[in-house]
Amino acid sequence: MSDRETPPATTAPEAPAGAPALPAEALKIASGYAFAGPALDLGALLWDGRCLPDAQVRVPLPMLNRHGLVAGATGTGKTKTLQLIAEQLSAQGVPVFLADVKGDVSGISVPGADNDRIRSRSAEVHQRWTATGFPAEFYALGGLGHGIPVRATVTSFGPVLLSKVLGLNQTQEQSLGLVFHYADGKGLELLDLKDLRAVVAFLTSDEGKAELKELGGLSTATAGVILRSLTAFEAQGMGAFFGEPEFDTAELLRTAPDGRGVVSVLELPAVQDKPQLFSTFLMWLLADLFHDLPEVGDVDRPKLVFFFDEAHLLFGDASRAFLESVTRTVRLIRSKGVGVFFVTQTPKDVPADVLAQLGNRIQHALRAFTPDDQKALKATVRTFPDSAYDLEELLTGLGTGEAVVTVLSERGAPTPVAATRLRAPESLMGPLEPAALDRAVTDSALFERYAQAVDRESAYEKLQRREEPEGQPEPARRPAPRRRPTEEEDTRDTRGAKDARGAEDDASLFEQAVGSGMFKSLARSVGTQIGREITRSLFGTARRRR
Repeated sequence: MSDRETPPATTAPEAPAGAPALPAEALKIASGYAFAGPALDLGALLWDGRCLPDAQVRVPLPMLNRHGLVAGATGTGKTKTLQLIAEQLSAQGVPVFLADVKGDVSGISVPGADNDRIRSRSAEVHQRWTATGFPAEFYALGGLGHGIPVRATVTSFGPVLLSKVLGLNQTQEQSLGLVFHYADGKGLELLDLKDLRAVVAFLTSDEGKAELKELGGLSTATAGVILRSLTAFEAQGMGAFFGEPEFDTAELLRTAPDGRGVVSVLELPAVQDKPQLFSTFLMWLLADLFHDLPEVGDVDRPKLVFFFDEAHLLFGDASRAFLESVTRTVRLIRSKGVGVFFVTQTPKDVPADVLAQLGNRIQHALRAFTPDDQKALKATVRTFPDSAYDLEELLTGLGTGEAVVTVLSERGAPTPVAATRLRAPESLMGPLEPAALDRAVTDSALFERYAQAVDRESAYEKLQRREEPEGQPEPARRPAPRRRPTEEEDTRDTRGAKDARGAEDDASLFEQAVGSGMFKSLARSVGTQIGREITRSLFGTARRRR
């Protein structure tokens, strides 16, 4: 907990001596935010056109893993709200993940600049503002932009998420799942896009038609569509996002030596014209965390708070299987100590099943210039509890840095709706200079681990060798650093080796499984990985073994 943190209130707010008492309705609202335990300070209550600094609006720290929504029209202050919450979480030892779509969150790592606007806002909400920077790591998808490269293997990414990126329909998504199933079972590691393209190309070739028929539901025509989509996707330069070393999402859970939570900032300006790609990658990060983290139940503070920016891009044109997986992930990841905040323009951008699980709401101003805007405004009002405010009028009249708030109390009940003038972030409200950002990236202890891409032997190389004459030496492999196998894996590998040595007529395990002579050389290189099915879960993503 930060030594600058103000003690939590234990009673309903009262006006200081000599100041006018709070209006009765305002006092009733303010009493709903008088929490006994640790909490984040959002700002001061707005009532009847006045800011009431003695009525503080807060959110209990343990409730941050009950998820939330930060919404509002462009330019209403959503990014600064994320920065404000991230700072206070970090100060209380909670790691934070932020997706920086516009490139203006990197300033969180350095102290803010004092000015008249900061001083005015601080005085209005009774904030003791101190310029402060927070520990941060900067990442970039595939290394495009300023940041430590974040990559995923195709196997780990899985067929459902990849189908979303490729724009496949439901039938094609199911067919791609069969391709992954085939590659998993045959020991064909799908590390990058050329591996998957090689497997699909093989299955559509004259040589691979027999294998294609064994998959049953995968037609030649559908496999051809998938292959063309992959080829076009790779031609657009998307190959950089897939491969090794794969990013370990446990990096997002770190704290700094001083006990503050590390703020992980994923820089996205270089790929903001590829919304389907980066929104789906964010979901992969969340799904990977879900797979790896143990159940912890209710905790005093979250293990991580994950802000999912531009959330509407995730749900647009999504398949039913994808939406069901998102809903299930959000519902269950709370018990693993992770809070997820979706950031978008209106609540209607988020499916109802997901929206129902978001206990904390910060709604910035909405516009009502068109009939569609007015319809969205009415729909937004209906998502709030009954309120003493005229929410339709209020939501269209909020200023920048003001929002309508309702959160979950320490008992898990919704607090009264509170119009709030938000506090000012204490870090720099703007981007770091590119040179300073590059220094922060290269000075990171993680840079050496992830900076250089590795292309080791996988499905592409194995399929390339399938027609080589027997007895020709195999090309030298480029090994990647590998972790020490677990006891379970050692046992499984030993058992596989014994089975291979005991096979009759010197036939490989792969040849026995596939029944195709053309795989003889391939089988020799696959070894004990033959028949080892990869365990997959939500989104068809592969479970990571650590």
